[in-house]
This record gives sequence, structure tokens and C-alpha cells, in this order.
Amino acid sequence: MASGFVVSSQARVTSNFAVASISRVLSTKCRNSLISSQLCSSRAPSNRFFCECSHLQDPVDLIKYKEVFSRRMAMAGLKPHHRIALGVSGGPDSMALCILTADWKTNGLNTAGESRGFIDGLLAIIVDHGLRAESKDEANIVRHRVSDMGIRCEIAQCDWLDGKPKQGHLQEAAREMRYQIFQNVCIQHQIGVLLVAHHADDQAELFILRLSRDSGVLGLAGMAFASQLFSTYTNYFDEASDNYSILLVRPLLEFSKEDLYKICEGGNQEWVEDPTNQNPSFARNRIRLSLRNLPSCTFKYELQAVISACRKTRAYVDQICSNLINEAVSVMAQGYAVIDLEILHPSKIEDICLSKFIALVLQFISQRHRPVRGSTSKLLLDYIRTFPCKTSLTAAGCYLCAAPRSKGTKLLVCCSVNSPLPSKMELFYRHCYETHKHYIPSEVEQIIVDGKANSDNLVPDASDVQFLDVASSESILVEAKRRNILSESTYSNILSLQEDETKHFKSKTKTISDHDLKMHGVHTVSTSLSLPLQPGQICYFMNRFLVSWNLSNKISGDKSPVEEASCNRDLAGKSLHHFCRHCMVGHDMVAEVRHMVDADWLYLAKLSKHQNLENHEKERVILASAMEQISEKTILCSDFARLSAERALHSLKSIPVAARRSLPVLINSHGLLLSIPSICFRHCPYLMVSAVFKPRVPLGGGHSSFL
Repeated sequence: MASGFVVSSQARVTSNFAVASISRVLSTKCRNSLISSQLCSSRAPSNRFFCECSHLQDPVDLIKYKEVFSRRMAMAGLKPHHRIALGVSGGPDSMALCILTADWKTNGLNTAGESRGFIDGLLAIIVDHGLRAESKDEANIVRHRVSDMGIRCEIAQCDWLDGKPKQGHLQEAAREMRYQIFQNVCIQHQIGVLLVAHHADDQAELFILRLSRDSGVLGLAGMAFASQLFSTYTNYFDEASDNYSILLVRPLLEFSKEDLYKICEGGNQEWVEDPTNQNPSFARNRIRLSLRNLPSCTFKYELQAVISACRKTRAYVDQICSNLINEAVSVMAQGYAVIDLEILHPSKIEDICLSKFIALVLQFISQRHRPVRGSTSKLLLDYIRTFPCKTSLTAAGCYLCAAPRSKGTKLLVCCSVNSPLPSKMELFYRHCYETHKHYIPSEVEQIIVDGKANSDNLVPDASDVQFLDVASSESILVEAKRRNILSESTYSNILSLQEDETKHFKSKTKTISDHDLKMHGVHTVSTSLSLPLQPGQICYFMNRFLVSWNLSNKISGDKSPVEEASCNRDLAGKSLHHFCRHCMVGHDMVAEVRHMVDADWLYLAKLSKHQNLENHEKERVILASAMEQISEKTILCSDFARLSAERALHSLKSIPVAARRSLPVLINSHGLLLSIPSICFRHCPYLMVSAVFKPRVPLGGGHSSFL
């Protein structure tokens, strides 16, 4: 729950505006009305009050709102029989979402006449952030209200393992925790779709906020109508499948805040008001209060028109980038990408599209999903436009260079191990994982396919994209005024809002400390970083590779699948050393995972040269036949390691030097090399190791729609 709720005794000034469809549906005029709020203190804690709807003389007609909501759900590919979760806080936004979704579900499932039980396939999730003593009681009150609407409800508690967030990071930390909980609850209940109640006023606030941060047109497009959130749990058991994701849909983006109040009133539904929304310490609150002082219908309509033009530009750019990725990018199993510059034709692509394209590729390889901006973006743009490629570049967590033997016509994009990277390296056992193993509804895949088809049909042609050639936020406003999207007065008001928030932002800007970076999940790693890994554990290494190792009681080939995670440590009643004399692998060994370093392939070269030339062919025959019939005592691990190193060096030749450094390597506690699974090297025939390149977020970032 939010950090406190009160009701203002002052009347609320309303201004009913909406983007496109809502404006046409309800009225072409801007109306100001006073809505009184009644207090309901009997069911609330003493320091918190809840709003009841006020009964206006003119009843609110919900039919048009419901029609618009139904169209938006259809555009997302959603149908009433789909399993859906709702993010609910108890405010007017989420309560209006509950009203509309419950009605859409009930009518679509033909259960309008049923009065008992909960609506099938609908779950409301209330997150209790636990930041105040009263939050538990508040969550229970909201649950009661939502349940009365026929919606099954679950309260999820925040578990602040590192302590509650400080004031400066409160909103950001609470949001991250909230969405993580949303995903976990959806997985638990096998739900693949989450609806949240962001609306047109939220988009306006975000536009001004990003404008003050000098965001480009893609950032000014605001929040996506639909997008994929990728789970922290990875579908490990099916390497060919996509990572599990939740489809996040915002069906209220065309509704104004005033519309949502009216929906609550029309549904005779109570809501809560969050007093922290009045706290000017938070940027969004400052902007919200400033926008409230500009109640002109013309201003609001024109501001939404600019946002709409930015969203059209974003939709066009996203489609171009998707096409370029499909045509010009090859992803290799060793964790790097190759861009075919001849197919790409960088000189023929608009700057905005090319910048977004290269950023998507770099974000995928590094799994660093912060935006690539400013001087870095320009540096990358200049680099990729240079054809043929003759130099190298390190940027945004990646190392770029010409592919070997391509004469500069192909570009390698490799992970740079000495750049800031995601700090999370997760460990889990297979049997533990299975308790969280998520069911991926096939309906979600079809929803995404249908939603993508709808959005693709509405992507404008280049001639209809208005901000394709503008670079800065200031030039976007100038172009909008030139195209008569903005009047002079609205243009001036937006500049004034931008200037005020920019001053506020700069006055509070400070150097980010190491603690701040840690809170954002980023730190600088080096090749000395390693991660302990027990037999049977699975390591998600740098959000890129799934790594696991085990000991087997029989010899197996290098390409065998990962063994059962609950390793049989006594090897069928016999000790490891009975099978494996002269081996650095012990029955009580704990391995570590790190990146490959130059010393590793030098070690392979040295190991392979220790072959006795006279026995070279003999040992090849012995190793080959050992997989079928030679007893364990016949082959020493040292013999196996030498031949394995020889084969690994042969495989290594096909991997560019720049890409080798990001490969995961298994070592023992003394730092001695045990295995490089990506090139099938292992020191012992009984050591089973697997490394699968499976980035948490796929290339392109998954499905998103800016309708």
C-alpha cells in the first residue's frame, strides 16, 4: 500500500479531458465541476480516511467508458476468457480498472446474472509495502472492497531483505518491489497477463518529467500500451523456448484522471486518496501539481496530441528495428552477435532508427537495459556508419570490432567483462526450481501474436511520422508548433514547466555513490570475480549463461545433457578416486564460475602439447573407445584432459578472440581450470558441465506496443 491516505476537505476541481476516443465519446467541451468527498472513518485507521463516491444530480453513464475499455482490451489481443491479474492499490485509478474489468469479464463470459462467487479467471493483487504500521489494515480494507465486486483478491507483503528503502530511493524501490511481486504472484497462479491503471494524466506527467531530463522522442512517447515483463525465473528445462514473461497491459491510457473518478462514481465505488501525492519532494508530484494549475482544455488536448505524435514515431521506429534485427543480426551460442553491415546498409537508415537498433543489440548482449544516451549514442552511431569497419570500440557494456576475415563487412558485438554489468548471479537447485516451475499458458503466446498483429496494422508510414528527423526535446516542441500541433500559449506553458523541473532536477543532482550503484543492481566487475557453485546447483551467470556441473559414475560424451541436480556423490557406492586417480576433482569439491581469461587458453595450449607423440594416435583410439567399453581404471584423467584440451583448442579457433573473454569458466577453489563448457573442455571424464547462452531478456526486448 502507499505511504498514507487522507481525504482533502476541499472540493476537487475536475477537468474532463481525454485523448482521442474519450474526448469524442463524452464531450468536445472542457468542463469544470466540484465533486464533494464524504468521509468514511468507521472502517479506517485513525490516521487515514477513505473516500466514498458522491452522488451527483446527473448520474454517470458508464456505457461509453465500457465500450472504449472493451476496444482497448481487444487491441491488446485479450478476450474475457483469458486469465488476468490486476494491480490494485485502492485509489480511484485501480478501482476504476476493477469496475471496468469485472464488467468486461462478466458480460463476456455471459455470467452477468450470477450473483454468487468470484469472477472466473480474475485476480486482484494488493501489495503491502510494509512501510507503515497501518499498511496491513489498509490492505485488508481494500481487499474487502475489491472482493465485494466479485474479484478474487490476494495481499502480498514486501520483504525488504536489505532494510526499508531510504527516502531518496523510496518510490523507485517500492515500484521495483511491487512489479517483482506482481510477477511472482502471476507465476504462482499461472496467470500470464497483468493490467495496471496508468492513464492519460500519468503520461502527461511523464512527458514533462522526461522533457526536463532532455529525453528524445522515443522517451517522450511515454509508457507502452502493452509490453513484456521477463521473469527472474528462467525456463531452464527447455533451452529452445523463450524466457517466461508476463504481458503488462495498460488499458486506461486513453482515460483521464477525471474519467476514472467518474467511473468510480458511476459504479458507486469507494476509493482512497494518497496524501504522499501532494508531497513536492517527488518530481512527479511537483509536475502533477503544476499541471493542475493549467486547467485549460486546449492545453491538455494539445499536450496529449504531442504525446500521440511521439508514440506514432516510436511505433514506426520499433517496427523498423525489429525488421533490421531479423535481417541483419545473427546470435551465436557462445554469447556474441554478428551484424552484417552489407545487409544493414547503415547509410540508408534514419539516425533515430539506427541508434535504437544498435542500442537494442548492445542491451541484449550485455543484458544491461539502461538506455544508451547522449555522447555514447552518438559515438555508436558514427561508428556503425563507418563502412567498412576498421576499428574497435567499447561502449554500453560491449566490445565492438570487425569480424575476422570479413574485411570489415561484418561487426562483432561481444560482452565487455570489465564494464558495469548486472550484479545478480543467482544460484538454485533443480529440485528447488521445480517448486517455482511456472506453467506457461499457451494462450499468452496467442495473445501476444494477436496484439502484435493489431499494432503492426496501425504502424504509420514514414510520411505520417512527424518527429522522425528531430533530435532534441527542444526541437520536438519547435516542430510540434510548426506543424500546428501546439499553439503558442501551450508551447510557452510546456517550456515553463520544463524549465521549472529542470532547475529542480539540477539543484538536486549529485554524484552517484557506490551505494547508489549497488541499489540499482549495477557494479563494475573484473575477470577476477568468481561465484561458488555446488554440484547440482544451477548458476545464472551475469544474466547471460545458465551454468551447472555434476559428477557422474560413468563416462559420457562432452555433449551430454545436464545430469540430475541431486548428484549421487558416492558414485554408486564407490569413491570418486576409485574411478578418477590423479585428478584435481574431489568428492567434496566446490567449483567457482568466472569469465575466461587469456591464461586459460594458454593453459589449454600447454596442456595439449604434453602429448607423447609416439602414443598420440593410440590415445585417440583409447579415448574414443572409452565411451563404450573401456573400464574406468584404464584411462587416467590426465590423459583425458590432454586430448580434451586439444579438441577445445580446435573449437576455440572458430570463436573470435573478443568473444572468448565473456565465456563462463569452471575452476576449483585453488583457481585451477576444470572446464570451459562452451568449447567442450573438461579436466575429468566424470565431470559433467553445461553452459547455455540464455539471456534473461531476449533480443529486441520482447513485444511492446505504443498504440
